[in-house]
Amino acid sequence: MARQPPLATESVIGEGDIAHAQEAAWIEVIRKMEEVYSDLIQYEIELEEKNTALEEAQRFITSVLSSVSDILVVCDPKGRIQQVNLAFLRLTDMAEIDLVGRPLADFLAEDVGTLCHWLEAGQGGDREVRFVHGGNGATDPVALTCATLLDHRGLPAGTVLTGRPVGELRRAYEALKQAQAQLVQQEKMASLGRLIAGVAHELNNPISFIVGNVHVLTKYRERLEAYLGAIHHGVSEPEREVLRRTLRIDALIADLPALIAGTQEGAQRVADIVKSLKRLSFSHGAAAEAVNLSEIAENAVHWVVKGRNLPDLPRLDLPDVLLAKGQAGQLHQVLVNLVENALDAVDGRAQGVSLLGHRDGDSVVLDVRDDGPGIAPQNLGKVFEPFFTTKPVGQGTGLGLWISYGIARDHGGELLASNRPEGGACLRLRLPAG
Repeated sequence: MARQPPLATESVIGEGDIAHAQEAAWIEVIRKMEEVYSDLIQYEIELEEKNTALEEAQRFITSVLSSVSDILVVCDPKGRIQQVNLAFLRLTDMAEIDLVGRPLADFLAEDVGTLCHWLEAGQGGDREVRFVHGGNGATDPVALTCATLLDHRGLPAGTVLTGRPVGELRRAYEALKQAQAQLVQQEKMASLGRLIAGVAHELNNPISFIVGNVHVLTKYRERLEAYLGAIHHGVSEPEREVLRRTLRIDALIADLPALIAGTQEGAQRVADIVKSLKRLSFSHGAAAEAVNLSEIAENAVHWVVKGRNLPDLPRLDLPDVLLAKGQAGQLHQVLVNLVENALDAVDGRAQGVSLLGHRDGDSVVLDVRDDGPGIAPQNLGKVFEPFFTTKPVGQGTGLGLWISYGIARDHGGELLASNRPEGGACLRLRLPAG
């Protein structure tokens, strides 16, 4: 049987399917293109944000480099300048465009042979160099430090040079020395103030006694003048006897020897105090001599207790004679400081402090102990550092122990700090025996 041709409806349906499929394909292509375009827009936005952040970071870094007072020069591995900061431009009086890309050696106003090796090594350490100034002349010496520049992989990528004019460093050093000297002087004045307070209390008793006796002697003089005046005017014997009893002349004469002796004793006590003060010379030029460390320690304790107006004395376990080689005034300053610190550690309780001394071979040892909380382990290595203190602000400069440590060292001895097993701290002063 012959095959019949397809119906017209079948042909129409087939062409419709193809058109529909093509339309769907175009729609999918357009959708994909829209997605790609949307992604491109998003990528562009992110790129712009990153570029903005990068520009801000660059501006920030540039601002920081411009604000740094030290000069900064970055070189590549061949010694060519990559970047400089504003301080270097001011130092050399040159423009950045004239520097970048050129060898650093072109701008050094000295023999660059050994310096180039130093730069290539990329190691630390200071070196004084001079740079060319404005293409004519040289800058002041600059203390330059060299360090290796590393890339993102940690490999050498050049060198970084930092430095500061030596003149500025010297001025800063001199200013620091002056400030340090002023602080040391303040600490010495504080120590002198404590000494004066003790002296004032010590002098108060004999001077008060002398003043009281002189007041009584003045009254006695008036009574004696009246009695002798009456006798010189030739009064009768009965009148003279009445006057003698009224003015109590017999009691006055009997009391005179004791008043004079007491006044002499008070004056001698004042003289002894002044004499002891003369021995406490703080001059660093005084020659070392054999001094009785026990006597100096007792004297220091006496001044501190009087200055603080304490009712008791610290416990003293010292031999009568403990000869050390040194300068009495400076050792007095050390011991006053050690006793003051010990009293601070026990809130001013004199019985919480003790001083012990003994001879140890060619040395003498004096311990100042307290039963306070002791020294924190992390601070044991810091107590003799300048400006280190655990006292509240305004109650300590942190220079007392540092000065005392220096005095002990200058005497050929040492000052050590430790914690006692039974609690509290111990400051040990060891000096050459006298």
